[in-house]
Amino acid sequence: MVTVQANTSGRPLTEVMKDINARIAKITLPAGVHITQGGEVDSQNEVFGRIFSALGIAVMLMYLILVMQFGSFLEPLAIMISLPLSLIGVMLALMITGTTINIMSLIGVILLMGIVAKNAILLIDFAKWAREKDGLPRREALIQAGAIRLRPIMMTTLALIAGMLPVALGIGEGAEFRAPLGRAVIGGVITSTLLTLVVIPTFYEILDEWREWVLTKLGVYKRRTAEHPVPRGALPGERVETLA
Repeated sequence: MVTVQANTSGRPLTEVMKDINARIAKITLPAGVHITQGGEVDSQNEVFGRIFSALGIAVMLMYLILVMQFGSFLEPLAIMISLPLSLIGVMLALMITGTTINIMSLIGVILLMGIVAKNAILLIDFAKWAREKDGLPRREALIQAGAIRLRPIMMTTLALIAGMLPVALGIGEGAEFRAPLGRAVIGGVITSTLLTLVVIPTFYEILDEWREWVLTKLGVYKRRTAEHPVPRGALPGERVETLA
């Protein structure tokens, strides 16, 4: 066994290992010879693995809770699509500030999974309520949800950004270690808020149309005509689609 040890200086460990792995990939090893990595690299890989496991469990539990709350397996998918939208802002924020992907920034991503979903929940829940209580068409309910829920969404987003600014600026002793967490959260919240208002209603409408098409093909979806009671908000004689 041959052990090669080194310390990094002036560069993040991930960048150094990227260069090392590129050089190792060019080496043709004899039969029975292999290369393993230990030290800080092994510890970092173990920590990252646990964080990604925690992230996966958090997303799964969030989906199951939404399924119980909405009573549907499909509607929570429209809310869960907001989670990857936040990652766009995380990557942009880290790139602009010159911050690496480390333990604190990954903890910020885990926090984002619970934070950014609330915007989509506000929209979808109100749209669903408007369709069930007022009998509004799907698109009109989504438009109304966006108009009414815009104010609380912006208020909570701005309050969260203001609260995370001191952490993101990294002012004070030891604050630089926590700064990636604040930067990741702020970047993810900004992009998820902007994109959620456009992407989530569109995705929800497409998903709901697909569900109605499948149920129609299965013979479960029926059309209620004027002879049946018309929900409040529908026009006289209007053909309203409803689930049997």
